[in-house]
Amino acid sequence: MIDLWFVIIAFLWTGYFVLEGFDFGVGMLSPFLGRNEGQRKQILQTIGPVWDGNEVWLITAVGAMFAAFPAWYAGFLSSFYLPLTLVLAGLIVRGVALEWRGKLEHSADRAWADVGIAAGSALPAFLWGAVFGDVLLDSGVAALVGGAFSLAVCLLHGAVFLALRTEGVVRRRARAAAMGAIVAVIPLAIVALPSIPREGDAAVWIAAGGAMALLAAGGSLIWRRREGWAFAATAGAIALASAALFGTLAGAPLPGLTLAEAASGPYTLNVLTWIGLAVLPFVLGYQGWTYWVFRKRISAPGGAAQVQGAQAGIGQ
Repeated sequence: MIDLWFVIIAFLWTGYFVLEGFDFGVGMLSPFLGRNEGQRKQILQTIGPVWDGNEVWLITAVGAMFAAFPAWYAGFLSSFYLPLTLVLAGLIVRGVALEWRGKLEHSADRAWADVGIAAGSALPAFLWGAVFGDVLLDSGVAALVGGAFSLAVCLLHGAVFLALRTEGVVRRRARAAAMGAIVAVIPLAIVALPSIPREGDAAVWIAAGGAMALLAAGGSLIWRRREGWAFAATAGAIALASAALFGTLAGAPLPGLTLAEAASGPYTLNVLTWIGLAVLPFVLGYQGWTYWVFRKRISAPGGAAQVQGAQAGIGQ
């Protein structure tokens, strides 16, 4: 039961990294790829229906940690009190700016909202990598490398998502941004590899190698204008990188703390399992339905068509 709940929590964190990863990337890129109001609206409309739903994965992951592994939850939050507070501040600023921007009439006010969206996206994108880099190696250098890597991956993932979901000049700029991001991502991934212990499980090294291969494939596919497959590649790379991270943490989620020491009692884990079995299918079904409904490409407001009929699916 303890191992099952560790896998569930790793799955929830992975879902959060994959889904919020492109959210963060789109937020960071929006002021740079959108050169006028219409283009910025086009960019933000790509995440408008889903960004707040993606944050549910974080809430669920942290809630599951609290219930299933209270000692891990307490140690994690107390060890990284300041960066996690800054993550929360960034998410609040981004959420307020996204909601506030649509209600503003003056361009100067919208410019401040754009700053809030970009900064509120960049801060968590960097800090999550820094926190987990520090968990793995307990050093400032590892935290900086982890933060830079996660920031670059989010930029790549977001640029590929924008190339998949938009039309016109924004699509072309997003493709160019993705090609630029891949130049930074691959070297940072190579530098981050030593965070995996040499005596670690072979499956962890396979996951890390697969993540690097998919990142490189994502760059190649975006260059060939296969945006759907490129997005699948970057999403798969983040999922495999997360699998390598939690595979490394499986023995000890925090230094000096084993899973057995961190876990709740058998009765609590049993109750949580039944609650998860009842709730999780509805959550996954609702989110899948949301992405299906809002799957079309988006053009700039005022263009020939607000939404193009072609589906933004894999293989386009």
